[in-house]
Amino acid sequence: MDSLGKAFKATVIGASGGIGAAFADRLADDPNCAVLVRLSRSGTGLDLNDESTIHTAAAGIKQQHGGMDLVFDATGALEIEGVGPEKSLRAIDPVAMARQFAVNATGPALILKHFVPLMPRGRRAVFATLSARVGSIGDNKLGGWIGYRAAKAALNQIVKTASVEIARTHPQAVVVALHPGTVATSLTAPFRHGEGTQPQDAAAQLIGVLDGLQASSTGGFFAYDGQAIEW
Repeated sequence: MDSLGKAFKATVIGASGGIGAAFADRLADDPNCAVLVRLSRSGTGLDLNDESTIHTAAAGIKQQHGGMDLVFDATGALEIEGVGPEKSLRAIDPVAMARQFAVNATGPALILKHFVPLMPRGRRAVFATLSARVGSIGDNKLGGWIGYRAAKAALNQIVKTASVEIARTHPQAVVVALHPGTVATSLTAPFRHGEGTQPQDAAAQLIGVLDGLQASSTGGFFAYDGQAIEW
């Protein structure tokens, strides 16, 4: 990743998942990456449903490394506690919907809250979180998946709103939501029917997109090919 210069520091959250692990592995092979922190619920105990674990992780990074030039949030879930996306209005369950928002919207919002203070103010910094094209209201032609779609739409709004605030103190920062496409991971396995980009290739695409974004792109929603997605 060239745009962050030499000896940049990076954190990948959700680093035990398919995309997160591949993204972290790519950074580990990057000679420009001097510090790489991998965080996940299974590996380090960072739990999106427990803000104290997010706070503790950020505080530990600040103490050990001082700050982070790149924060990549690869968390998210389609199926939560055995409940997958709804296919119709009749299938809406308030508990399941609340869980979708907790993981896919509130969790990333808390990551923003605790990790943005680690980002430098006087130079380029990047915060990216995985969203999904199905979170686009303008692109919705099929319906269904109401809770997941709504949670990802909420995440997109969170990213946009946060980017406005962050730009006041971090004028060179890039804060974006990313759609990785259909990636061959365990998360998408029940829904993709054998299709999907390999995680290593998806990670390379996403790194390429982030490397090419300017500060003027902050608050945007971008696909794996670099194209902007309508809200």
